[in-house]
Amino acid sequence: MIYKQYLLTSVLAAFVALPAIAQKPVKKLPAKQKVQTIGKKMKVDIWSDVQCPFCYIGKRKFEAALAKFPNGKDIEIEWHSFQLDPDITAQPGKDVYTYLAERKGMTVEQSKQMHKQVVQMAAGEGLEYNFDKAVIANSFDAHRISQLAKKYGKGDAMEEQLFRGYFTEGKDISNHDVLLAMATSLGIPEQEVSDVLKSDKYADAVEADIVRASQIGVRGVPFFVLDNKYAVSGAQPSETFLQALTQAWKEYEQANPKLTVVGGDATVCEPGGDCK
Repeated sequence: MIYKQYLLTSVLAAFVALPAIAQKPVKKLPAKQKVQTIGKKMKVDIWSDVQCPFCYIGKRKFEAALAKFPNGKDIEIEWHSFQLDPDITAQPGKDVYTYLAERKGMTVEQSKQMHKQVVQMAAGEGLEYNFDKAVIANSFDAHRISQLAKKYGKGDAMEEQLFRGYFTEGKDISNHDVLLAMATSLGIPEQEVSDVLKSDKYADAVEADIVRASQIGVRGVPFFVLDNKYAVSGAQPSETFLQALTQAWKEYEQANPKLTVVGGDATVCEPGGDCK
């Protein structure tokens, strides 16, 4: 569903109040550039769990919308942590079909049928889900490494690694060697990854994301917040994401007009008294 502050507008559009976030300053351009448009990027915050099948599907649907959005290059994406089952532990020898059946009070056959439907949905977005390989594990450490990845501008790439590792490749996303290999493949320093995994570093960031989700009314994931005003809940069709992006951008652009710098080379005085 799409949400905006206080007013319910349709089945796909219901509004919630979201606390404001700080804006980034407009960057300064050198005078020698003849025509340059300066603008801040609109923020899209995404809450997800790397073991959530609809989160990976939702990621693809959002990416499809972003590819069609004319101002896609002006969108900044930040992933946030969420745990669907924070108490889950490793269960060697148990497959996900049995795990879900026990948790939901259904038969294993019913569980397999549900997973089959999800596999078909994923295939429609070009994703390969191999639940036969899936390893039951806690995602908390994976979220901590994802938080580290954001420090290096690799948040989206890390989420992709974790989703693919869990759903397609059957990797144990709680295994520290697996997480180390994923992170270092993105260029994140091995020693720093190792230090994080040997400590509780970034645990507070994971928990803060989960608290923030509760504060803004997140009941399930994926959950997309656009410019801290609109929210899209679930793996909605790409057309819904595009509609939300278009509406949010329209309001964002009105509130944050771009600064256009015109003119050729000219003398300027810079900080420190250097005039040229």
